[in-house]
Amino acid sequence: MPTTTGELPGSTTESVTGPARPGEPSAVLPADDGRTRAAEPPGPTARPRAGSTRPGEPSTVPPGNDGRTESAGLALPAGLALPAGGAEAGPAGGDGFAGADSAGPASGSGSGTADGTADGTAVETVVGTAVGTGSALGLIDAAERARLAGRPARARELLARAGYEGAPDVVRGAAQLVNGQLGLQDGPVADAREVLLLAAELLAEAEPARALAARLAAMEAAWAMGDAAACLEALDPGPGRRGSDDVNPVAGATRSGGPDHVAGPPEGDGGVAAYRAGMSAVMRGRLDTGRTRLREVVDGAGVAGVPDGPESLLLAGGAALVAGDLAAACRASSRALAVARARGPRILVAQALERLAYGELRAGRHARARAHAEDGLRTALAAGQSNLVAHHHAILALAASVEGSQEAVAEHASAAERIAAPHGLAQAATLSQWARARADLARGRLPEAAARLGPLVGAGPRHGHFALRMLAVPCFVEAAARTGQAEAARSALAEFTHWAAQGADPQAPAQLARCQALLSDGDSCEPLYAAALAHHEEAGGDFERGRTQLLYGAWLRRRRRPGEARGRLRDALVSFERGGALGWAAQTRAELRATGDAAPAEPVGPLALLTPQQLRIARCVAEGATNREVALRLSVSPRTVDHHLRNVFAALGVRSRVELSRWVDRAEKTTAHP
Repeated sequence: MPTTTGELPGSTTESVTGPARPGEPSAVLPADDGRTRAAEPPGPTARPRAGSTRPGEPSTVPPGNDGRTESAGLALPAGLALPAGGAEAGPAGGDGFAGADSAGPASGSGSGTADGTADGTAVETVVGTAVGTGSALGLIDAAERARLAGRPARARELLARAGYEGAPDVVRGAAQLVNGQLGLQDGPVADAREVLLLAAELLAEAEPARALAARLAAMEAAWAMGDAAACLEALDPGPGRRGSDDVNPVAGATRSGGPDHVAGPPEGDGGVAAYRAGMSAVMRGRLDTGRTRLREVVDGAGVAGVPDGPESLLLAGGAALVAGDLAAACRASSRALAVARARGPRILVAQALERLAYGELRAGRHARARAHAEDGLRTALAAGQSNLVAHHHAILALAASVEGSQEAVAEHASAAERIAAPHGLAQAATLSQWARARADLARGRLPEAAARLGPLVGAGPRHGHFALRMLAVPCFVEAAARTGQAEAARSALAEFTHWAAQGADPQAPAQLARCQALLSDGDSCEPLYAAALAHHEEAGGDFERGRTQLLYGAWLRRRRRPGEARGRLRDALVSFERGGALGWAAQTRAELRATGDAAPAEPVGPLALLTPQQLRIARCVAEGATNREVALRLSVSPRTVDHHLRNVFAALGVRSRVELSRWVDRAEKTTAHP
């Protein structure tokens, strides 16, 4: 259960909401090594259904102190980047492996307390009043308070007691809005989207502000599903109802380009209007227009006279992520976290932690990202936000792929995928596969990395999430270019080139130059590597700079320029060690040894008789690699590998690869524990 306002997640202080109800999850505990271990969210059978649907739980905005509903805060899922080519480049629908986190726009329903908190006492007080008067709306309001308090099972129970079937549209719409928000938190996001669109229809005439909030939440669900066309449908439905079979936003955008502006909510909230216009333009491929409008949202956060609630700050943070302003995204998310902890609603704490963790991951601050994701994982588990649980696991898998823990990558990626598959969470699924592939890259397992990344960078159904696939292209190009798949790498890079020119990510210019160097021949490589390093100086970030230095140093070594190679490789080693990228640091040390550099972990015993190249080949073979795989990993021919391997066998007096593996294993253990 969430802690009281102002407490840190995991505190032992008793929650104001009371003890956990049946079916509500308990917080995960840290493992013996201090890191959060993968934890299973509560299964669907652990939660009382009470006759209601299994929708989800995005944030809502409580009424302000003056009784009026504040503007809806749109909390976008983490991991966002500008889609390449707009909606046309994204899939037309999910394939059962779609979705995202539970982040959704705030409703304008005004069903929390004045300061945004909703404790158990307030819920039960409202319940007693509603039961005494027979008010269905009162019970729906109590359900919303329970949702804000992180008590989804109680919220569903109250909705079931409301008996709103056959009630007027406004009553049924209010109930479906809460239902849909619950579904965004814990359940299939495609189902939540349909519930939210129904709520928008039912509320359209009597409660236009809340109808808008429901539609914006439906857009979040569509984004979560990886369905670009459905995002446009929710953002800009056109005349009439929520969308009919003959309305196709993608096709319409192709024919006429569509409007640059989407009308704002009835109360004229400029931030929400700018957000809708910006996202609509982005989804239609007009990235410059979209970023301009999204910048209005970012710049308006924290301005005097503008509500500084966590919802508006999360709205600004999401807009900054889409616009590629990672510094602004982290600032807004950090502020949203502080405000949610201090003033509530508590249900937004895990969401703010997710946004902050992902922004820091994108900015290259992996240790901070891991710390916030671990905190967010505990908080989301305690509040029953299983879709956020999946996304925090995916972020932890990505952080582990940098830090070099294969076991942690597999553990967190598997935990994310176990939730992503049944709930349709495309973002978590894409991020977890990217983490597995990046871990393969760190170990030099290039064919495996290319095989995982190929489907992620393609457009359309059965591929990666449309807002994430460009971010994975540099990893794919590296793996594909070094495994003889140059055409596939060039095809992906052509789209990445257009995307990078839009200013969608601060690291993109450096990554583009690095990828071009990998696909170039001869002397044309060197100026491209130099250009990449110059871009890194502007963008910052030790990890990406280290990757460029590593590839540059390896290229210099193959060009028989060992002295220059050592300088680049030593710089790469410093970058990786400073950033905690242990797996990549090990790969760099191996390259340094190949140049003849007396790097740490020098071999002892019979292995000291081997040349640096022979030692690298022996280590690869000891890991189980075939001659062809070793050749790909070291950028040499299979014949060269065979020649060196024969000399290794002769020098060590071994007769088989199994025997060689035992030799290497014993020697490495001796080096590690002399």
